[in-house]
Amino acid sequence: MTTAANAPADTASTDIGEGRLSFQLAYGDCDVVGIAYFAIYYRWMERAYTTWLHAHGIRSGQMLEDLGIVTVGVSSGATYAQQVRVFDHLTCQVVLERLGASSYTLGFDFTRDGALVTRGHMSFACRNPGWDKAPVPARLATILSTLPRRQDRPDAH
Repeated sequence: MTTAANAPADTASTDIGEGRLSFQLAYGDCDVVGIAYFAIYYRWMERAYTTWLHAHGIRSGQMLEDLGIVTVGVSSGATYAQQVRVFDHLTCQVVLERLGASSYTLGFDFTRDGALVTRGHMSFACRNPGWDKAPVPARLATILSTLPRRQDRPDAH
């Protein structure tokens, strides 16, 4: 899709209800030599996660009002399997790695043309208004359970 000036329109497209977000890297995502800066993956992981939640009727900033809990990020990381560059098209697939009683871990598989380029994860703990440990609410657990499960892939490392 292009605009009237023949410039790309929106570089992000979504199939977000299934936890998939596709986008094209731009210069702002890359270092001076055009290689994706490592920290940009966190921005895309957060975007894929929060827009997926929103597609299922949960606004992360309103979890306290809607679900009686807040979630706190307790761990995150990424492994970089292949170099990506400015203007590469990537897809981020949110996957469920673990669903516990009071916490959960999401995975984020970044692919280019079907090949894994980066694998990330974020772990969240549930807390009540008094900041004590709280169970994952049933509504959230049900929605999390709709995500695909992470499967080991031979090209993961």
